[in-house]
Amino acid sequence: MHLAVFAEPFLSLVLDGRKTVESRFSRVRCAPFDLVSEGDIILLKKVAGPICGLVLAKRAWFYELDKQVFARIRKTYGSTICADDEFWRHRRNASYATLIELAEPTAIPATPCDKRDRRGWVSLRSRQLPLGI
Repeated sequence: MHLAVFAEPFLSLVLDGRKTVESRFSRVRCAPFDLVSEGDIILLKKVAGPICGLVLAKRAWFYELDKQVFARIRKTYGSTICADDEFWRHRRNASYATLIELAEPTAIPATPCDKRDRRGWVSLRSRQLPLGI
């Protein structure tokens, strides 16, 4: 199980089923790189807000980036990531990428989440759930 923090409009695009691939780029190897598997549940948390949905990981790909791989990801997955030129410009110096094909997005009643750090992705074990329930 994973907790993923989403800003708008990406959160709504996932819940609406229009964004079918989630991407996470980083300069260092960090979650979700090499941690997501087919069938994993991803809790969707709004930035500075509650958990409001969930989605299944259908497939995941992990890349060590160079300019050619970055360009191939942009060309192949750009439309399913729902990314614009600014998105790609901010990620051009990343060294790692995780792409997750999403399935069965489901909105849920807002659930408080006591997550206070700046991580955008947390892989969870049952004792680590930061839910306020």
